[in-house]
Amino acid sequence: MINVNITDDHPLAINGICMMLEDEPDICVTNTYTTAAALKKGMALQQPDVLLLDVKLIDEPGTEVAAYITRVYPEVRVVALTSLDAPAVVKNMMRNGCIGYLLKGTDRVTLIETIRKAYYWEESLDPALHMHIHKVLSPQNELPELTKREKEILQLIVAGDSTQEIAEKLFISPRTAETHRLTLLKKLDVKNTAGLVRMALTLGLVI
Repeated sequence: MINVNITDDHPLAINGICMMLEDEPDICVTNTYTTAAALKKGMALQQPDVLLLDVKLIDEPGTEVAAYITRVYPEVRVVALTSLDAPAVVKNMMRNGCIGYLLKGTDRVTLIETIRKAYYWEESLDPALHMHIHKVLSPQNELPELTKREKEILQLIVAGDSTQEIAEKLFISPRTAETHRLTLLKKLDVKNTAGLVRMALTLGLVI
């Protein structure tokens, strides 16, 4: 029996996955979670064979959760389950310990096959990603390294805060806030704030 846990901040998504798996005699969904915090608490008590993990949770980025789970519980096979198909996101989830990567629009057969492959430590990607697999494997497709302060500022920019508002919230000068914004533009290779927001959401850099 393959014990599966699901972590997704949308209960409807969890219910849909459970329905897709309920008739499989060798697969059993033992626990479900809607936050990273709940997942970590539950994992301390009982670990599954396979964890289906949403890349964008409400309280912590999926890359950090995947890295934590695979470091603390190395016997757990983590499969990313998301709507994000950006090559950089795929590559970085895999680099952070995921053994599989599925898109939320995947079919039942692919979902079941991926879970079974993961159980036997076979790496797999959603078939829809195969058309740009060369991009996924390309060395340049990596998420940029952001400092803690840059992540805070990026989160506020995406939330719509102005440079002055960011400075006030983080107790820094407007000039410092603007310098961080310019650094973020360079790191994400975009030309303006609109592009910065779009890229941050595409790459899953904000929650």
